[in-house]
Amino acid sequence: MKKLAIVGASYLQLPLVEKAKSMGIETHCFAWDDGAVCKMISDYFYPISVLDKENILMKCQEIGIDGITTIATDIAIPTICYVAQKMNLISNSLESSLRTTNKGIMKNRFIEYGIVTPKSLQIEAYQEEDFRMFSFPLIVKPIDRSGSLGVCKVDNAIGLEQAVKEAITYSFQKKCVVEEFIEGKEVSVESISWKGNHKVLAITDKVVTKEPYFVELAHHQPAVHQQGILDRIEDITEAVLNAVNVEYGAGHTELMITPEGKIYVIEIGARMGGDFIGSHLVQLSTEYDFLKAVIEVALGNFILPDRINNKTCSGVYFLSHDTRELLPYFEKDNVFDVQKVINNDNLIAAKSSNDRSGYLIYSSPNKIDLL
Repeated sequence: MKKLAIVGASYLQLPLVEKAKSMGIETHCFAWDDGAVCKMISDYFYPISVLDKENILMKCQEIGIDGITTIATDIAIPTICYVAQKMNLISNSLESSLRTTNKGIMKNRFIEYGIVTPKSLQIEAYQEEDFRMFSFPLIVKPIDRSGSLGVCKVDNAIGLEQAVKEAITYSFQKKCVVEEFIEGKEVSVESISWKGNHKVLAITDKVVTKEPYFVELAHHQPAVHQQGILDRIEDITEAVLNAVNVEYGAGHTELMITPEGKIYVIEIGARMGGDFIGSHLVQLSTEYDFLKAVIEVALGNFILPDRINNKTCSGVYFLSHDTRELLPYFEKDNVFDVQKVINNDNLIAAKSSNDRSGYLIYSSPNKIDLL
């Protein structure tokens, strides 16, 4: 029986553990004990921090794992690449893991490779003179976090100073990135890579809260744009993957399309998109088993697909105070019967992904547009 190490054990990893077990693979989960919902379903669980690469390596060597992976979790990527490199397993390089998890290194790489991206600056503390090259509004985000944690739009120097301080508190490295604000429509791209060759699986339209936090409220596949825009998105995504040296596994690239049709690359993760984009929506809309593909890459027995076709529409809506009009859809049989969950009856305004109280997933011949 093959042995797969999974770094992370929150609800994000649950579909991965379930898929691996359905494939007859022995699962070994590593994570903080708090919130480790996979603890009860994985074959083995180890309460080791996802950041503790040395102890995870030691345990993986003892187990004799055949592969190591994660989904939708940026902070686990350097550990995965470190362990895989030490054990001669399939993964991207350790250098690539830093290029896809540290937004400062990532931005520098984009610039080096001529990829259009918002002008940005990485800092450890607020100093007014650092921002003379910028015009408001600006976006502030921690240099090494995801899920909208610490992300904020600011319109003046007073707001900027406060946003910088807050973003730094969320950062593991106590740094943040400040970048110019790009007005437009945001999309994300799911991809799979094998030996440096890439295949785009799906392009997703995103719906977010109003300023200043931009928390995801819904995602829809396939993205609805002119074919010329979609073709350019695919070409840009491949260029981004090459720039940060993603050679294996899932990729999640985020882009902004301006009203004039200019495309900016915001960031990239060497993992599938969270918010059920990779774990659910891709297979619902294309019939391609993205979870199985990620596992097969990690175990070294993957074949890159020739062609991916959109078969239907799929999407997810998230419940919060901002989307309380969704509540009736949880109570009756409807298109959201794919999956509907309320985790918390206390609806609050979403300032990060952690503030959302539930979700609805749909599959339909047509896009379900409720917001």
